[in-house]
Amino acid sequence: MTKGRRLKIRCDEQTRALLVRAADHARVTLSELVSSRAVEAAEQVVQEHESITLQQAAFTAFLTALDTPAAEPSPALLKAAERNASGVDEG
Repeated sequence: MTKGRRLKIRCDEQTRALLVRAADHARVTLSELVSSRAVEAAEQVVQEHESITLQQAAFTAFLTALDTPAAEPSPALLKAAERNASGVDEG
């Protein structure tokens, strides 16, 4: 991955000293330490907010629901689809 952008952060002297010590112990640069740990934290936050985990029974029920569409859409679904269609640019 090419490093093309600079990210600046502010911290107090104690925090900087701690980060430098940690980078020294890990035998990486301060930038590498902060960047790698920030990416790990960001990936975890994104994972927590953008995915769901289901137990097997719930997953099976979910798949069954997807494979068995309702005979007719509910009024709420029709209304939502109408609102969505009016806000979608198709071309």
